[in-house]
Amino acid sequence: MVAVEARRATGTAATADGAKGFHPELENANENGISLFGALVLPEITAWRPVLDRLGISVSTCIGLASRAGGSGSSFQAELLASGIVTEAEFYHAVAQELGVAFEADPDPQKLVMRQVDGLALLRRGGHRMAAQLEDGRGGLGHLAAPDVSDWQRLRRCLHEKPALRHRIRIVAPSELRQAILWRSREALTRLALTSLYEQRPDCSARYVVNAYQAFALGLLIGAIPLAMLLAPKSALVALHIVLSLFFSACVALRVAAIFWLPPPSTGSLPAVSRDIPVYSVLVALDKEAEVVPDLLVGLSRINWPAGKLEIKLVCEEDDADTIHAIMNHPLGARVEIIVVPDTQPRTKPKALSYALPLTSGEFIVLYDAEDRPHPMQLMEAWQRFRDSGPGLGCLQAPLEVSNRGAGMIANMFGFEYAALFRRLLPWLAANRLMFPLGGTSNHFRRSVLEEVGGWDPYNVTEDADLGLRLARFGYRAETISCPTLEDGPEDFRTWRLQRMRWFKGWMQTWLVHMRAPARLASELPLASFCLAQILFAGMVLSALLHPFLFLSALLLMVQSSAGVPLGGWQKALLVFDSVNVTLGYLSFMVLGGLALSRQERKGYWKVCLFTPVYWLMLSIAAWCALYELCKRPHHWNKTPHRRSQYL
Repeated sequence: MVAVEARRATGTAATADGAKGFHPELENANENGISLFGALVLPEITAWRPVLDRLGISVSTCIGLASRAGGSGSSFQAELLASGIVTEAEFYHAVAQELGVAFEADPDPQKLVMRQVDGLALLRRGGHRMAAQLEDGRGGLGHLAAPDVSDWQRLRRCLHEKPALRHRIRIVAPSELRQAILWRSREALTRLALTSLYEQRPDCSARYVVNAYQAFALGLLIGAIPLAMLLAPKSALVALHIVLSLFFSACVALRVAAIFWLPPPSTGSLPAVSRDIPVYSVLVALDKEAEVVPDLLVGLSRINWPAGKLEIKLVCEEDDADTIHAIMNHPLGARVEIIVVPDTQPRTKPKALSYALPLTSGEFIVLYDAEDRPHPMQLMEAWQRFRDSGPGLGCLQAPLEVSNRGAGMIANMFGFEYAALFRRLLPWLAANRLMFPLGGTSNHFRRSVLEEVGGWDPYNVTEDADLGLRLARFGYRAETISCPTLEDGPEDFRTWRLQRMRWFKGWMQTWLVHMRAPARLASELPLASFCLAQILFAGMVLSALLHPFLFLSALLLMVQSSAGVPLGGWQKALLVFDSVNVTLGYLSFMVLGGLALSRQERKGYWKVCLFTPVYWLMLSIAAWCALYELCKRPHHWNKTPHRRSQYL
């Protein structure tokens, strides 16, 4: 092929010996003990030999690819296409030439003849073996085929015996056929994304934020509080103050418990690649992320996983032309696919992920954000934990680390929070087999478990927190791993506030959804996890909402006392209660985060301590904005803008 020869000339693919410049480890194939035995182990080389000869791929390159395929349990064809030595289109064009049939470069989706259910099955299967029927323009049916080695051999025999069939057979690149089938299946995929969880477990869906029972109870509460204030103002105020402050105290107690936890020592080495290594699917949801696409593709290219067993799905919104063009401007291997999500409401990340889930074929699935730089060995560590654990382990959360803490005080506090959460609090909860809300990225799932619990809720703006609770309700546990994912945190107040508003609003949604039937929730969760759900979702939100009032209450009582105005018994009790609450709240926040930092990261720790009261006031502002938005726009997704990292 001309394209192959052009790449050889520029040194970007295989050179004259078929290996130099692209796979240095294959240059000395014979010296490394790799011989023609590889061809005997994987007879695909012999089967594909006519096509490989047509493409000009040398024996030494084939043996190296065959050995790699044999080591990971993938196919020679998958390793060849993942290697980049030839493009997918070049390979299948050569297949068509060798068979003496037409090559279909761009199949028309409107001419495909298939039921949507069959199309979804083909899309789910993945791999390089695909086939479909299409109208041939003359009232008959033609056959599109993207053959694997067994199909290729059958086609050769069939066409040799019945040459007249050649005009009905067309070879197509599997990615092009997938795109055509995907276009035909858009409506079915959209319907599945929007209704799957609601139809499976309507009590777990945020499609409606509150039900009739909750609306009635909320109306009673709104009416009862003013009435109590009118009839017995002092008693009502003290009772309300104490009840709400208890949630604040519970959050403090949670941090204190994590402070006194001793993390276990790190485990041994990661596993080597073996033949039983599974297919891993990487999902990345992108929306207006054109600027960070280069960094994203570099980060994904560093993932240590056999190329023939890795599929990467870049999930883009239909109207986001800039991001789609930015991706297509980079050379993408056969393992990378762009999935375009139709522009339907709600326009949320979980809707996009739910749309893409049926298009993956991996036994395990990991979710990343556009700005993420995952540790190269993260998938290996996750697979080892899944392999060594029982089927009750449904999800693994990798730690998120903020790489731009030096960019300003907001980024510094954001990174400090992340350190406390992902290095101390979540590992402590996992060690005690308690439910915990997942982070928004770097979640590794058993595919079967993710589908069983209903996948992501397209109507919940913190799908991660909701999914963590839903996993626990279905009897699965989540744990943490150590290989981190790096990302940049927000550096200005507006970006930070919009992101935190979405988090608070999603926690409110999650609590309201799962508390529609408190008795059922309590029956599906262990008692400790049920209580923890109240603290993590209701307690954290109420703490943020109430913090300024507790602070002002304690301050006013202290001013009243210092001015010589005597305090009543109940006022003294509230002063002590509020002062202890606020003081312990600050201290637990600072100590937990400080324990999570390395010695080098503790430089400037005093700045974090001084800024903590201001940061908590910022949290309160975001929480009140989130409460307002929950009433006005419950499913609106506040997009966090990202830009290219300066901290790679």
